[in-house]
Amino acid sequence: MVSQHLSPEISAPKVHATTDKATKVRYVVAFMLFLTVVINYLDRSNLSVAAPLIAEEFGLDTAQQGFLLSAFGWTYAAMQLPGGWLVDRVPPRLLYPICLVLWSLATIFMGMAGSFVALIVLRMAVGAFEAPAYPINNKVVTAWFPEKERATAIGFYTSGQFIGLALLTPVLIWLQHVMSWHWVFVATGAVGIVWGLIWYLFYRNPVDSKRANAAEIEYIREGGGLVDLGSTETTEKKPKLSKTDFALVLGRRKLWGIYIGQFCLTSTLWFFLTWFPTYLVNYRQMDYIQTGFLTSLPFIAALVGVLISGVLSDTLLKRGMTLGASRKLPIITGLLLSMSMIGAIFTDSTALVIMFMSIAFFGNGLASITWSLVSALAPARLIGLTGGMFNFIGNLSSIATPIVIGMLVTKTDFGPAFIYMTVVAAAGIVSYIALVGKVERVEG
Repeated sequence: MVSQHLSPEISAPKVHATTDKATKVRYVVAFMLFLTVVINYLDRSNLSVAAPLIAEEFGLDTAQQGFLLSAFGWTYAAMQLPGGWLVDRVPPRLLYPICLVLWSLATIFMGMAGSFVALIVLRMAVGAFEAPAYPINNKVVTAWFPEKERATAIGFYTSGQFIGLALLTPVLIWLQHVMSWHWVFVATGAVGIVWGLIWYLFYRNPVDSKRANAAEIEYIREGGGLVDLGSTETTEKKPKLSKTDFALVLGRRKLWGIYIGQFCLTSTLWFFLTWFPTYLVNYRQMDYIQTGFLTSLPFIAALVGVLISGVLSDTLLKRGMTLGASRKLPIITGLLLSMSMIGAIFTDSTALVIMFMSIAFFGNGLASITWSLVSALAPARLIGLTGGMFNFIGNLSSIATPIVIGMLVTKTDFGPAFIYMTVVAAAGIVSYIALVGKVERVEG
C-alpha cells in the first residue's frame, strides 16, 4: 500500500517551484529518534537498577551477576549481522515498531520472572530484538540529513540515552523502592509498546513523506543525504548479500578502525549501564535513594558531552576543517577524558569519586558521534550491513565488560575494574589514530 503513494512523492520536485521554502520535517524525525533512544536505553539499563535486589532475592554472587548483566549482550551482538541484513531490506517504518513491541514484551515478562534462568532467557530476548535499533537509527539519519547536519542530528538523538538515564533512573529507583523491582520492567516495557505503535503511524522515509516538500528533499539530497534510502521502492529492489559484500565490510583497515574504536568506547558505556549502581551500593555503602541521585550526575555529564559533540563536530566541518579531523577530534578527546575514572582508585571521598565518574562519562558522551563515521565511510549500498558489523564488534563490550569486571573485582576491591576500563579506552585512541586514516566512503 505504501508503494502506491511513492510516485507522487518522487515527482513532487517537478510539480512544486524550486523557490519554495524548505520544510523542517527532518527535525521532527530527529526528535522521534531521540524518544526511541530514550526508551531503548531505559530497557537496557533497567536491570542495573534492579540488580542489587534481584541478586539478594535469588542469592547471586558477583560472577552470576556479571553473567546476568551480560545476557543482553550475547544476543544483541550475535544478531547485529542478521539485524543489519534486515535493515537493508525492511523499511524503518515497519521494522522499528516490530522490534520495539517485541523487546518491550520481553521486558514486561522480566518483571514476572520467577527464576534466574527465566531472567537470563528474557534478557537475551531483549538483546536480540534491540539489535537492529542503532543500524535503523543510522539509516534514518543518513536518509534524512545532509552531511553537514548529520553529526548534530546523531548527537541529538544519542543524547536520548543519557537524558533518559539521568532523569528517569531516579524515577525507576523510586518506583522500585515504593513497589518492587518487578515494576521497573513492567513500566518501561509498557512505554515501549505504546511508542512502537506511534512510530508506525507517523514515520515515513523522505521520498515517501507527505510532510516534507520538494525543497527539503532536494536540500538533503544536494548535501549528501541518501533520500531514497529505505524507501519502499529501493528496499524491494535490494539484491541478495554475497560473500563479496562480507569481504568488503571486513576487509578494509579504516572500517576495522571504527569497529575496534567502538568496542573501546562502548565498554565505558556498558560499565555505567551495568556495574555502576552496584558499585555505589555495595562498594560505597550508599542507600538506594542516594544511589538514584548520584547515578544521575554522570549521566547528566554524559548528556552535556553528547550535546556538545555533534554541534562541535559540525561547526569544525563548516569552518573548513576536514571531515576526518572534525569527526575524530571529539572522539579521541572523549576517550582521553574517559580514562579519568581510574582516579576513583586513589580516593575515599564520595564527592571525588562522582567527579571522576562524571568526567569519564562526559568524555564518553563527547565521543559518541562515532556513527557519523559509519555514515561517512560505509559503502552506500551496504549501510545496514556495515552498521550491523560496527555494532556487532562494538557491542561485544556488552558481553565482555560485565563478565570481565565480575571476574576481576572482589567483595571488597573494585579497583581492577577501573584499571581495565582505562586500558580499553587507551586502545580506542590508538585505533582511531592508527587505523581509520582519511575519512572517505569505501567504494564497493
